[in-house]
Amino acid sequence: MSRFDTESLLLTSKSARKLYYDYAAEMPIIDYHNHLSPQDIAENRQFDNLTEIWLDGDHYKWRALRWLGVDEELITGNASDKDKFMVWAKNVPRMAGNPLYHWTHLELSRYFGIHDRLSEHNAEDVWNRCNERLQEPSLRAAGILEKFKVKVACTTDDPIDHLEFHRSIRINPDIKTIVTPAFRPDRVLDINHDGFTEYVRALGDIANVTVDSYSGLINGLDQRITYFHEQGCRLSDHGFGAFPFVNASEKEVVGIFKKAMRGEKVSSEEEGKYRTFTLLALGRMYRARGWAMQLHIGAIRNNNARMFGLLGKDTGYDSILDFHLAASLNAFLSELDRTNELPKTIIYSLYSAQYEMIASTIGNFQSSEVEGKLQLGSAWWFHDQKEGMLQQLKALSSIGLISTFVGMLTDSRSFMSFPRHEYFRRVLCALFGEWIKDGELPADYDYIGGIIQDICYRNAERYFEIR
Repeated sequence: MSRFDTESLLLTSKSARKLYYDYAAEMPIIDYHNHLSPQDIAENRQFDNLTEIWLDGDHYKWRALRWLGVDEELITGNASDKDKFMVWAKNVPRMAGNPLYHWTHLELSRYFGIHDRLSEHNAEDVWNRCNERLQEPSLRAAGILEKFKVKVACTTDDPIDHLEFHRSIRINPDIKTIVTPAFRPDRVLDINHDGFTEYVRALGDIANVTVDSYSGLINGLDQRITYFHEQGCRLSDHGFGAFPFVNASEKEVVGIFKKAMRGEKVSSEEEGKYRTFTLLALGRMYRARGWAMQLHIGAIRNNNARMFGLLGKDTGYDSILDFHLAASLNAFLSELDRTNELPKTIIYSLYSAQYEMIASTIGNFQSSEVEGKLQLGSAWWFHDQKEGMLQQLKALSSIGLISTFVGMLTDSRSFMSFPRHEYFRRVLCALFGEWIKDGELPADYDYIGGIIQDICYRNAERYFEIR
């Protein structure tokens, strides 16, 4: 079986190779947005086999296998872990051109030292070799973080989470990575969800406040934000489809909240008023504590009703929403900025046609508080591959300042995803290498290499101030 050369992958010039190997490759990682399990880290989970660590929960791989007509039993069904891996290995050769082809071979190489191209012909050997290596301490959950020089990992956590595993991690001297929660209050904003009233009461219980009134809800959120802050949290995260901005008075929102707590359906306009007013309140709380606010915008979720009924959410049936954003985004940021209560903000869009618009928008609200106070978030989800990354990087560099960019994240539930940072760094160095080759930048490698290192690590270290 022939090898897959990952050493020169994506590095298309001598300048790119020099920038990557001399400046980017050995930089530590701040993975400031992921969906890793803090319990797995706290317990330093040992994975039983390659499917458990590599295929379980990975909707990127699931979508590709469905595209190839693989039976769901061999994807998310009750087939054995080995059978699921074998069907994955058999189909990898047909993924040429998709980032999964690159990621697969980077991951096999960086985790297991396997440089052969994966196919059905060597699947049995790869299965056995990888499962044997998974018994090593360096490939347990906490060991992987150390192996890949992950200095900080920020998980994604619900406001009602007790954070007991984060507390356990913080006092464990054997875990070298700083693992902090990120505050994700989507369920507070989803006022039309069937379980909204029960969720709000659960929030009140854990915050030890009465939440029968809107002021009580805000008090409960403030209490939970304080608790998260004490556990090291310095970021929030919010997920949206479209991003409406609907002005409302507090009196209106109080009435809308009461209506929802009575179990009544609120109108679309009322929902927009409640969400806008509450998100503004949250933004002010984040600013008061020096947090960064992440806005993930533009996913349309659970589109296959039949499969959602069978498998539930986060199983690979989400896609890109096309929508207007400029007016609502500018209005939201301006409302917080008007009273000097706009927190550090990172804006991601799944609709890549909006990159230039977002880059121009965030230029309206930069300030002397911190370099790049507002950020165009890294290429996200369907775009965290070469072409998507280049589109995001070029929009940022041509309209804003790429030198202040806080860089890549995994946004993943998998402990096998850290080579995505390497993939990003290779794309980044290839872009700067191209600019050097074309004479658009000087071949001053200490100067350009310093910018590369800032984007890979140092900007995020300064921006988030996580200790």
